[in-house]
Amino acid sequence: MCSLFGFLDYQGIIPHKVLRKLTQSLAVAAEERGTDATGISYVNDGKIVIFKRPKAAHKLHLSLPEGTRTVMGHTRMTTQGSEKNNANNHPFLGATGDISWSLAHNGILYNDRELRKVKQLPVTEVETDSYIAVQLIESQHKLDFDSLRYMAESVHGSFAFSLLDENNSLYFVKGSNPLCLLHFKSLGLYVYASTESIMKAALRRLGLNKFAAEKIDVNEGDILMIDSYGDITRSQFQPAPSYSHYSRCKWWYGDYEDYYSTYEETLIEMAHLFGADENDVIMLLDYGYSADEVSELMMDTGLFQETVREVKLIEGEGVYDSYCYGGVC
Repeated sequence: MCSLFGFLDYQGIIPHKVLRKLTQSLAVAAEERGTDATGISYVNDGKIVIFKRPKAAHKLHLSLPEGTRTVMGHTRMTTQGSEKNNANNHPFLGATGDISWSLAHNGILYNDRELRKVKQLPVTEVETDSYIAVQLIESQHKLDFDSLRYMAESVHGSFAFSLLDENNSLYFVKGSNPLCLLHFKSLGLYVYASTESIMKAALRRLGLNKFAAEKIDVNEGDILMIDSYGDITRSQFQPAPSYSHYSRCKWWYGDYEDYYSTYEETLIEMAHLFGADENDVIMLLDYGYSADEVSELMMDTGLFQETVREVKLIEGEGVYDSYCYGGVC
């Protein structure tokens, strides 16, 4: 339960003051998906700059130097690796060949430890599962569609990745997690956020919702690059099989059991922060909803309560299949 956000100003006609306010508005709106840490990345003098702190967005002043064209941001709700160790917070710095870049991740990966062993990747101070994506791309010694495809097809779990390189090109790798991307052609501006609700809140605050915008389709399995001129190039990857049902079906191996159990425990402990009853969260998990599915439901109080009522009704009618969710097993 984190959020990606940012923009690419490819015509350079938007005043710096507006871009600075857009950055802050997106970050504050993205707090609905995470307040443990906030970070942004941008390019200054041809180099990637990362600013991140273990604080909620509204407690930070997200300043940008004049001439900033692109911002890639992230708000975090901690699941693995304490936010107090700032190295665990997003974005992360990466380098391949002679180019540097930054990466942010929304979701949860289950096989990071296994990949680090199998691929013989170095141990780092970064404790979060997300960092394995940086290491996998770096192992290919380039940042392009091939290395992004290699990364996306290696990791298992839920994800949407955003990347920014030192040439002001934005990349998106879309797994099962949400991503909303808008193009304001008249302004020469792309804006993105994890959800439409975050996008609407941020744009409304600046009055940008008055301008016409085209929604750019980014579907699961898509890799998309927007270069500094605003041109889009696409590729695809084959998503790995979902592991969301392993916790209920007991198809465990490796470190998945311990990791997924920790994630479920975190959801239960944090239920009250979303106005949810921890017993309802436990019920949905026991019924067969994955931790990722429950976390998404918790972001929408109305939908969460409706789902809880439906499950209680089904259980009361005696049609609850205790073996597995959705007939997967």
